[in-house]
Amino acid sequence: MSNERFDVARRGVGSGIAFVVTGPSGAGKTSVIERVMDALPRLAFSVSHTTRARRAGETDGEDYLFVSETEFDRLVEEGAFVEHTVYSGARYGTSRVQLEEAFARGDDVILNVEIEGAASLRSVGLAGRPIVYVFLAPSSLDHLAERLRARGTESEGKIAERIAVAAREMDALDAFDYLVVNDELAVAVAELAAIVVAERIRVARR
Repeated sequence: MSNERFDVARRGVGSGIAFVVTGPSGAGKTSVIERVMDALPRLAFSVSHTTRARRAGETDGEDYLFVSETEFDRLVEEGAFVEHTVYSGARYGTSRVQLEEAFARGDDVILNVEIEGAASLRSVGLAGRPIVYVFLAPSSLDHLAERLRARGTESEGKIAERIAVAAREMDALDAFDYLVVNDELAVAVAELAAIVVAERIRVARR
């Protein structure tokens, strides 16, 4: 291997990998992803479209692209999504253009999607691009319920509904490449960052 190729492999630049991070709502996916992106270069975030209402502290275009049902329908008809799904009564979609632009820049992409979205990507793929599937889970369902209550955005009934969904989602673990348990944020961040680095320097990708 030439010095130039060795340097590229060491830095993990231009690998063109999609890192799909999913897990129960409230498991802390956004917090972990944001910190990993701060720590590693050439890692772009795919901002999902959604029809759900914006929560306090969320920024349109950064956390999600908030759109109406009508706009979402139009985007589906135009083939704008590589996958789209319904979760807890709201619709979510992953932008095809965002992914293509990131890969064209030589970046890897990290996606925060729901379980159904990850399953959809498995079935359709990304035009031959490697996809790494990471399940980010809470240490327990009780811990998850505490996090959801701390957000202060949902009723007890809605929280109970999300916990029931999370319990079912845990059954999908076998379909994922990696499991990261978000018990301590710093540890979860370090583990997801390690996954990104390891996948970037895999000999099979060279």
